[in-house]
Amino acid sequence: MFEKLVDIIVNYVEVDKADIKPESRFMEDLGFTSFDFMSMLGEIEDELDVEIEQEKAADIRTVGEAAAYLETL
Repeated sequence: MFEKLVDIIVNYVEVDKADIKPESRFMEDLGFTSFDFMSMLGEIEDELDVEIEQEKAADIRTVGEAAAYLETL
């Protein structure tokens, strides 16, 4: 799930895949804006055919947290 998430992340921000770690924070480390983050969540929902709860999404800060949450869906 982590690798799939990394593939999606690089569509939104200019970061090398090798620089994206589980502890990377979307806003602070990867340079996401709120709009980027919400757009990415929409793509993840479409790609993986899942529904992400907005309340849960608001608590996600790192790539690792996002991957862990997606694995529960």
